[in-house]
Amino acid sequence: MSKMLNNFLADDQLSKAQIQQLIELAIKIKNNPADYSQTLAGKSVAMIFEKPSLRTHVSFDMGIAKLGGHSLYLGQQNGKLGERERVSDYAKNLSCYADAIVARVFENSAIEGLAEHASVPVVNALCDLYHPCQALADFITLTEKFSDLSKVKLAYVGDGNNVSNSLMLMAATLGVDFTLVCPQGYGPSEEMINKTQTLASESGATFTFTSNIDAIGSQDAIYTDTWVSMGDEDASKKVTILEVFTPYQVNHELMAKAGASVVMHCQPAHLEEEITTALFDDENYSVVFQEAENRMWGQAAVLVSLLNPALAT
Repeated sequence: MSKMLNNFLADDQLSKAQIQQLIELAIKIKNNPADYSQTLAGKSVAMIFEKPSLRTHVSFDMGIAKLGGHSLYLGQQNGKLGERERVSDYAKNLSCYADAIVARVFENSAIEGLAEHASVPVVNALCDLYHPCQALADFITLTEKFSDLSKVKLAYVGDGNNVSNSLMLMAATLGVDFTLVCPQGYGPSEEMINKTQTLASESGATFTFTSNIDAIGSQDAIYTDTWVSMGDEDASKKVTILEVFTPYQVNHELMAKAGASVVMHCQPAHLEEEITTALFDDENYSVVFQEAENRMWGQAAVLVSLLNPALAT
């Protein structure tokens, strides 16, 4: 790898060359899993989960097993990081036993604290600001669908959240034109917009942020995510969100308007809210299960790069 990975924490901490190499390695492992079946032999990965999970838990657990490694699930019974004991103590204790730490947490500060105090690599499996494992899987999927990633136009429609943050940062780093369409007041922070604009100006990518769904323009792929985030399912709040977001639903009509051939979703999907059932299930457009599978291969590439870098090239 152009510069060795020490951790995998946030998309804006990765270079274009590093992301490209991870994509290439993930596709290699996916196509030739037997060649990598012992790359993590003798290695153990501690997996911290503050939040419930299906794809993240299963894709890491089974991905590590396919690489010959061992994973240990540490669930919500341990409470929020930093409450029962300091994040620094948690990190130092796990470093005594594990070769790497994977963490799906509520706050990015917990990820940063783990990385600061652990003596082993830390992988961000989701926090409030970033979801880099998902973005990596998404760009692996786009690489499989389109021959030249640099010519792909990608739009995200919906709530500005950790998924859209990671997508736009990774797109800007890779030189992929990206359009973000969010209702007024539901977009990303100014800091995230500024980071993305800086990365885009360096790579030559175009970054567009708008609240006008009619300004989506011509796109190759359209991405959406739930409007109501996990843990925010308050009934009165949901009614307001549905009223605000309904014009931003991703459906066949929007796909046709943008000329898009691919629809993406990180799941779980709230069908008939952010995306229609008909489009989600339409195999002519939908790559949602390809993305889900590529979570495993992308994360495998990250772990091989961190724990057995000699085999990452």
